[in-house]
Amino acid sequence: MIQVPNTLRLKVGGRLGAIDPAAIAKAEAALKSLSGNFGEWLADEVTKLEAARQRVKAEGMNPETGENLYLRAHDLKGLGATYEYPLVTRIAGSLCKLIDDPAKRAEAPLFLIDAHIDGIKASVKGHIQSDADPVGRVLVTELEERVKQFAKG
Repeated sequence: MIQVPNTLRLKVGGRLGAIDPAAIAKAEAALKSLSGNFGEWLADEVTKLEAARQRVKAEGMNPETGENLYLRAHDLKGLGATYEYPLVTRIAGSLCKLIDDPAKRAEAPLFLIDAHIDGIKASVKGHIQSDADPVGRVLVTELEERVKQFAKG
């Protein structure tokens, strides 16, 4: 049997998966220094989502408008928690599940798409950051349940 040396370990240095605690601390400090901008950046993303919704309402759910709406929701899914709004991440994730299949986007009920977007906007406007808030918990639970029901057909 030929033993192949682990050259990757030599290239990345030390144990695989080991992360330098100083690098983590530096990244966290950089993120904290930017946190004053989070509200503005989140508002910008919500504005983009709203514009995507308005295009769907004006032009219908076609491949272009549907993809744009999906991408805006997907961005918020990734950024919500970073911007200290994990509730936005969950609601946007639920919206993504609703419209993730391009072939079935046009079947998604517009009232449910609207409910997700309105929920995101209400969360941001009301400073409801997580599902620890009872209103946030009820909202996201209901939206996720409706998406499950829609998926079942």
